[in-house]
Amino acid sequence: MLNRVILIGRMTRDPELRKTTSGLSVLSFRIAVDDNRKGPNGEKQTLFIGCSVFGQRAETVSRFTHKGSLVGVDGRLQQRTYTDRNGNNVTSTEVVCDSVEFLDPKGTKPGDSGYESDMPSSPRPASNRPSPSEEPGLDDGFDIKDDDMPF
Repeated sequence: MLNRVILIGRMTRDPELRKTTSGLSVLSFRIAVDDNRKGPNGEKQTLFIGCSVFGQRAETVSRFTHKGSLVGVDGRLQQRTYTDRNGNNVTSTEVVCDSVEFLDPKGTKPGDSGYESDMPSSPRPASNRPSPSEEPGLDDGFDIKDDDMPF
C-alpha cells in the first residue's frame, strides 16, 4: 500500500501556528490547487486542500510563508472523523506534510502577487560573444559564416 501526496498550490490565507499541550508546534494552512478538469460550464475547477506540518518544520514554514505563497507539499493523506457543535459527524481529509517547498521567487514579500515577469527589464543582445572583428586574432582573412560551420 502507498499513501503519498505531492501538490503545488497557493496558500488561501496566512498559516496558523499553534502549540499542543506537550509543546509541539503545529501549523495548519489550506492551499488552492487547480484541477485539470473543467466544470459543466467550461470554468476551471479549484480544489482547496487542508495541510498540517509539525515540529520545527512548522515554525520554519510559518516564518517564510503567507497568504498567496506558492508552495509544494509532499506528505500523506490523513482522514479523521469528529462531531461538530451541532452534533453532526464530520469527516475531514488533509495532507500531513513531510516537506514543504517554497516556490515563490526569492525576496517575495507579503502583498506581492508572487508573479514576476520572465522578460528581462532591458533588452539583451542575442549573444554575449563579441563579433569576430572584436575578437583578437580571429580576423585572418577568412569570411566564414556561422551557418557554414558543421557544429
